[in-house]
Amino acid sequence: MDSRVIADLILHLGRIAAGDGLAGGLTPVQWAGLRFFARANRFSRTPSAFAAFHGTTRGTASQTVKGLVARGVLRQTRSKSDGRSVRLDLTAKGRAILAGDPIETLVRAADALPAGVRGDFSVTLQRMLGCVVSQTGKPFFGTCETCVHFEGGSCCQEGLPAHVCGFLNEPLMDEERNGLCINFASGKPGSPRTPGVCAGQQ
Repeated sequence: MDSRVIADLILHLGRIAAGDGLAGGLTPVQWAGLRFFARANRFSRTPSAFAAFHGTTRGTASQTVKGLVARGVLRQTRSKSDGRSVRLDLTAKGRAILAGDPIETLVRAADALPAGVRGDFSVTLQRMLGCVVSQTGKPFFGTCETCVHFEGGSCCQEGLPAHVCGFLNEPLMDEERNGLCINFASGKPGSPRTPGVCAGQQ
């Protein structure tokens, strides 16, 4: 299949899945924000991390965040260590709205694929994402379990957290292992492909 056709299909899928207009009372960019803050780990639930992930300016991201906070779907908390920074968490209202996410049609389409196909497709998309990241200079977000900074194995040692982020020297709860992180660094076996993987660039 022609590579341009593949790119067009990916874009077309995204446009259809995102829905038209105010799905659930939110704009497409507000939906993008809600999804991000639902998936990001606690170190990445900030306006600047959302701006980096969404590929937009901090000013635009800040306006999106303000709209979500005003609607009561995000809760803003000042950092105890740095009064200038904030952390954003979904409220109960936000989680309820997320249950009606218009991209659920795309989720169901992925669920309908055979397990082996889903795995191969996920790897392929990760490789494509890594290639695009390397060409555009955008940050690559990944999850803790496949990050070089992820430290585990102390679950049986009394007084020590089960997992730790070596980059920030902060404990990680078990449920945070699959959260998106702006501090992600590839390198572990099985981790997503990151910058430098484009065939024409090697």
